[in-house]
Amino acid sequence: MAGSRKKTQEDVHFRVLRLLQENPEMSQRDLAKAVGISVGGAHYCLNALMEKGLIKIGNFSAAANKRRYAYILTPKGIAEKSALTGRFLKRKMAEYEALKAEIETLQVEMDPAHEQSEARHK
Repeated sequence: MAGSRKKTQEDVHFRVLRLLQENPEMSQRDLAKAVGISVGGAHYCLNALMEKGLIKIGNFSAAANKRRYAYILTPKGIAEKSALTGRFLKRKMAEYEALKAEIETLQVEMDPAHEQSEARHK
């Protein structure tokens, strides 16, 4: 269970870092929506990433509302995003291969010739 939670948290951190690298002035609300988490979850994630030194916060100078922030990846954050990307890709490739094998098995089972052969063996 803890391993699954860690993978989920790692996926969220990966997605947040990736989005912030592309769009540092993204609001917590927009970030939460894009990642599929609550606004509170986004806030918690951003704080965790700041505590780890992966992002830093700055005022978004072009905003009329000076309470808006820009979340900038630090050099450590860029390195961590790269490592997370590798692990994420490896995990998703394994999931893809497992799903592909399951689909192939189901296709064989759905083949009428396969069904007739199984009926004869019963």
